[in-house]
Amino acid sequence: MSKESDNIKARRRFLTGVGVVATTATLAASTQAQAQPPEGRRRMRGFMPARHPEDAWMEEIPGDHRVFVDSSTMMGGVTSMNYANNLLVGHTDGYGGEESDYAIIVCFRHGSTALGFNDAMWLKYRDSFNRSLPFNDPDTDGSWETNPLHREVSSFANRGNTIQSLIDRGISYCICRKATGSLSARLAGATGGDQDEIFQELLQNPVANARFVPTGVSAATRSQEYGYSLLYAG
Repeated sequence: MSKESDNIKARRRFLTGVGVVATTATLAASTQAQAQPPEGRRRMRGFMPARHPEDAWMEEIPGDHRVFVDSSTMMGGVTSMNYANNLLVGHTDGYGGEESDYAIIVCFRHGSTALGFNDAMWLKYRDSFNRSLPFNDPDTDGSWETNPLHREVSSFANRGNTIQSLIDRGISYCICRKATGSLSARLAGATGGDQDEIFQELLQNPVANARFVPTGVSAATRSQEYGYSLLYAG
């Protein structure tokens, strides 16, 4: 075999080796690229939501478990009381925990907003507030003159759980301010009153242990940024 033939074979072996190395490197790079999540997903894993003073109260409620119970209808607002109770009972009976282990916020927004106001407002605006209720006061078989959630009526979906009884067990409430504005407009139309005055009146008369939030939907979503699970009651 000539020296020239040996050189040709050596060059072929070298080029073949280079090809194998190149192919291996390409496959490795491709595999690594597939293993790397998209840039957006990487950002999501390390996502840290912005904090706003308006939401700080959610962080201040003590508890090892956090739940935001959302309601947007009258019956949903009634049911939310039962859900809050069930969360506490399930934890104490099923896990041997304490009710104080839970931070629970019940939200009244949209169609359930009227349930966030005290008895004075229910008496004054009973005609409008009762319009969305599918049931009468069982004691009078007429319109409610008090907030239904202040009454311990076991036949309701809340099964006797009231605003105050749940406050005593650590429950907090929030009310949609935007929906309150819409409600004040309807009340003004029904009574011939001034919308701004009615709005301010409602802001001064929430149920106990409640606060107004800019919108109920923003509170529901922001609560999840603070570690709350979202539970919709209707």
